[in-house]
Amino acid sequence: MAFSRRYWLVLALCLALQGLGQVRADLVVLHTNDVHCGVENQLGYAQLAQYKKDLMKNPDDTVQLVDAGDAIQGEPLGSLTRGQAVIDIMNVAGYDFAIPGNHEFDYGVARLLELAPQLAGGYYSCNLIDLRTGKTVFPPYKMVAYDGGKKAAFIGVTTPQTLISSTPRYFQDDKGQFIYGFSEDATGQKLYEQVQKAIDQAWDEGARTIILVTHLGQNGSLPVWTSEVLAAHTQKVAAIIDGHSHEQYERLVKNRKGQPVLIAQTGTKFQSVGKLVIDDYGHVRGELVTQLDGADAATEAVVQREMAVVREQLQQPVATLPVDFVTDIEGQRRVRNGETNLADLAVDAIRYRLHTDVALLNGGSFRAPLSAGIVTYESLYRVFPFSNQLVVCSVTGQQLLDALEMGASRYPQEFGGFLQVSGLTYRIDPAIPSSVVLDDKGRFVKVAGPRRVKDVQVNGKAIEADEDYRVGGTAYVLCHGGDGQTSLQGGILLEDTGLSDVEALVEYLSHKGDTLAADYGNPAGQGRIIVGP
Repeated sequence: MAFSRRYWLVLALCLALQGLGQVRADLVVLHTNDVHCGVENQLGYAQLAQYKKDLMKNPDDTVQLVDAGDAIQGEPLGSLTRGQAVIDIMNVAGYDFAIPGNHEFDYGVARLLELAPQLAGGYYSCNLIDLRTGKTVFPPYKMVAYDGGKKAAFIGVTTPQTLISSTPRYFQDDKGQFIYGFSEDATGQKLYEQVQKAIDQAWDEGARTIILVTHLGQNGSLPVWTSEVLAAHTQKVAAIIDGHSHEQYERLVKNRKGQPVLIAQTGTKFQSVGKLVIDDYGHVRGELVTQLDGADAATEAVVQREMAVVREQLQQPVATLPVDFVTDIEGQRRVRNGETNLADLAVDAIRYRLHTDVALLNGGSFRAPLSAGIVTYESLYRVFPFSNQLVVCSVTGQQLLDALEMGASRYPQEFGGFLQVSGLTYRIDPAIPSSVVLDDKGRFVKVAGPRRVKDVQVNGKAIEADEDYRVGGTAYVLCHGGDGQTSLQGGILLEDTGLSDVEALVEYLSHKGDTLAADYGNPAGQGRIIVGP
């Protein structure tokens, strides 16, 4: 009996020692989203590059660095180089995979197609389709081997809202016909099927760990195109690395078979860096890292080189502001569901410069506030990084009413198409559900029931549906159907000014001088947009 006991103890010890000899090899995935050119934040590309290098010191693990979109636009570093500077920084930082977010298209499809081959890790998207050929513009996924031959697939998914949140004409030919699509329809079914098709293809190639890298988001996204809804309509997915809605979260949701799927998003401009670890059993765990020690010298050198060129152009002072001009109030991006003094200032600048009855700006145009004190060109480019071109159109009262209804259709949710106004006032009754009907691309079709926008006045007089009004704004909104505002495309183009939103703001700040505090001192604006019955 004693012999038997000793035998089993020896066997157990041998098995334990054998287990100690087995090397655990993980797939480690670092991820970012919506960096929007935020290259100099405390947590930035240089710190991220060093973190990746540190993790790669374990020779058994496979480390991948991926981006979930909206990297190359958002600040002057992007707009002044049309994305090139950020591509150069991402290359030295060591990105292995990236997807185009909606703002990767802000310099046009042709420009993105110039930049894409220069990104060493490559761009991927399973649902960006060239409608002329029926083929994807970029590869749908990337296969990665880890742990002695296991395969993982990273699949890219770009929001179909790109068709309306970027400039729609970028995706059309000279006749106005769409030549690019994002697997969009009113139900979301085309997107779900396209993504599942890519999942199944990767599975057939041997991938047993499927990671979707999506630019879909949650808050503010159309309900049929959120990452959580996509998860609920697909299967075989281990995790979703998300972007677009600038949120920070890690949470478990269910796929269409009721199985758990981890979704993670890191906020915006390096609020955090995501880290997923897939172990040798296929289990996924994640964390959001908010502090990193050390910075990669090579990456930091490229960041500083690119920023030095831009700073020289942007440090010229424009004006001195007596008060803060805000975009956010009480934790909300109020320019996307209400009024602020910065929105009033900017849209007034357009009406002043273009001499129009009315001026309009979409809330999604505003990307940063302005602090009291000296304002430089750099400050203004942070507010308006797109350099949107200004136009003047003749628009009927009915078209304006429809545009306001479209802008208010998602209230109280934040919506980039929410309209800021000058020369016009209106009221939103949130008790009335929106009856706006959209097409399969998320564009305005009609108002099918009671309207929630009331008491619309143009310069103090009730709007007349059949009256023609001279309206100023960006070509994005007035001419190109941006944010789904197709009703305004029926207007007549009177003038393509060649001016940008930043130029109009510079001129208006000079014009207003010492009267800014009196006119724009209230952060909540002048009461042009009222909410209530």
